[in-house]
Amino acid sequence: MKKTLSIAAALLMAGSAFAQQALWGGTSVESPVVNEDGTVTFRYQAPKAVKVTVSGDFLPTQRMTFKMGDQEMTYDAPGIGELKEGQNGIWEYTTDFKVAPDMYTYTFNVDGNTVIDNNNIWVNRDIASLTSAFIVPGERADLYTIQDVPHGTVSKVWYESATAGFDRRLSVYTPAGYNPTAKTRYRRLSVYTPAGYEQNKKAKYPVLYVLHGIGGDEDAWIAQGRAAQILDNLIAQGKAKPMIVVFTNGNISQEAAPGENSTGYTRPTMSLPQTMEGTFETSFPEIVKFIDTNYRTIAKKQSRAICGLSMGGFHTLYISLNYPDMFGYSGMFSAAIGVNDTSISPIYQDFDQKLAAYFSKKPSLLWVGCGNTDFLIQANQDFVKKLNENGYPHEYLENEGGHIWRNWRIYLTEFVPKLF
Repeated sequence: MKKTLSIAAALLMAGSAFAQQALWGGTSVESPVVNEDGTVTFRYQAPKAVKVTVSGDFLPTQRMTFKMGDQEMTYDAPGIGELKEGQNGIWEYTTDFKVAPDMYTYTFNVDGNTVIDNNNIWVNRDIASLTSAFIVPGERADLYTIQDVPHGTVSKVWYESATAGFDRRLSVYTPAGYNPTAKTRYRRLSVYTPAGYEQNKKAKYPVLYVLHGIGGDEDAWIAQGRAAQILDNLIAQGKAKPMIVVFTNGNISQEAAPGENSTGYTRPTMSLPQTMEGTFETSFPEIVKFIDTNYRTIAKKQSRAICGLSMGGFHTLYISLNYPDMFGYSGMFSAAIGVNDTSISPIYQDFDQKLAAYFSKKPSLLWVGCGNTDFLIQANQDFVKKLNENGYPHEYLENEGGHIWRNWRIYLTEFVPKLF
């Protein structure tokens, strides 16, 4: 295809993160850093600050007193370390002791205001307080990290409480082997099951597979995309059929999202191997087989759909073209289209022939959406032009805006009601 633009090329042109809105304008400040000698370094950029301190349970405690009525109480409070300002307004503190293996939480105080570490995405909520977190590996702390062992499953399920008078939510862990599979190596998926799935054990459901963009993972559509809420509401309004929805991790080199895989609390990056070189697309039948084996699905083409944003739209296109009997519905949201070097994988070769073969199988829907200021708009317009010139049926939505989550949520709300 002429004038197509792969997402990898676009990212190189941009010089920074483009495919995932949340990665734009990323900072180069790294904090915290567990050093080779066992000390830990914390950094915070605040050029106009007068004083910056760090407080956390990795520091020696300090004895504090307070009054409760007429009674004076004492307690152990987290210690405090004082950061020193360096170049470019970056404040820094390194412990003067080796921090023992464990999981720790901390906050900064900037001129009297308590804040989390904005260079560390690992945040815990304890009641109404947010703290940043890090792990020093070794000993007992290795129990807190993902290891190369069989993994259980955590499901968030709703149950009816007659006592409370409303539905309430539980988190349920089931151990490895609860739903046995033949696999000994695992990658993680997020799976949405519609209301009633647990109660009606005989009902079977169609399946929608939803793919993230570059730098994202199996949590992206749940958190940023509000996909579970969108599905719940569309189904409840009668605008969408009840369906199972599977959120994959398109980074084939990862077992799971950062913090949920064997690398621990490592800094997320777009620079991951095997993202757009054919391996993920080649592996996709494994995912479909796993879902059909472990969930009550309607295991046929017209009851399967796939969609994705940016890199996920790219994956959607090439999965659909290479497995034309697998999905009846395909949705491309702000999708990368072309490939700079088709020789990297047979998946990307013979595009026109595969496109013709795909439409000869009479898919129910190919849906394309892109914002008019998106950096991939030209590639999408060229693709739609090719579809029109060949008389290939499709639906196209071009709306305002760029490469942003606001548009991708809109596209999901438009695409889902058209399924099944």
